[in-house]
Amino acid sequence: MHRWPVTCSTTPVAPACSDADVTDEVSATDPEVEDPVREVGVGPHPTPWPDDARLDPDLLANGDRRNVADRYRYWTNEAIVADLDRRRHTFHVAIENWQHDLNIGNVVRTANAFNAAAVHIVGKRRWNRRGAMVTDRYLHVDHHEDVASLSEFATSERLEMIAIDVVPGAGPIETVSLPERALFVFGQEGPGLSPEALDAASMVCSIAQYGSTRSINVAVAAGIAMHTWIRQHADAPPAG
Repeated sequence: MHRWPVTCSTTPVAPACSDADVTDEVSATDPEVEDPVREVGVGPHPTPWPDDARLDPDLLANGDRRNVADRYRYWTNEAIVADLDRRRHTFHVAIENWQHDLNIGNVVRTANAFNAAAVHIVGKRRWNRRGAMVTDRYLHVDHHEDVASLSEFATSERLEMIAIDVVPGAGPIETVSLPERALFVFGQEGPGLSPEALDAASMVCSIAQYGSTRSINVAVAAGIAMHTWIRQHADAPPAG
């Protein structure tokens, strides 16, 4: 079988917003519609259409310009999710959302890229979906009222909670062996992980940094942690 050979930041990635700005809806311009100047995707499918229940008649008739891999062209969203479910990885991602963190959308988008089992929002239910670029349509996103609820879920699913933060005693993620059934937990932009999350974790990891700042953006940290797991446990990605 072929194997592929953090911390939270105090630097905001978007201007502060009010509660009214944080929404469960995507922006008025659907970010899944590509820039018309650079045409992406495929046009209407030639007739006769393939006899395949996974295909969407509207996409076959009008073309598929979605931000999806070529192997999923013309597929319904439901068919794509079902196919991803067959080969989801065994790691989950959780992020605390006590102050409407604007990075959650970017974390979701990256979790989709690495085909995480699910993303878990801890705290406030509402989060800004713009950064997800509608990838949440293809990923399971769950909500937990608090860390205790998340910890109960991890126990029931035999997941080892791994906190990512720069705190005393954290092990370098570059050298640790990550469990296959993992739940990565990330904190808020700025304050980092809550004491409750750190206490609930069985392992705390940090990400090596070489510049002048103390920490890196939480969405970047999440991507690094997920890719570290991928390199240790995942097969090569499917073609297309």
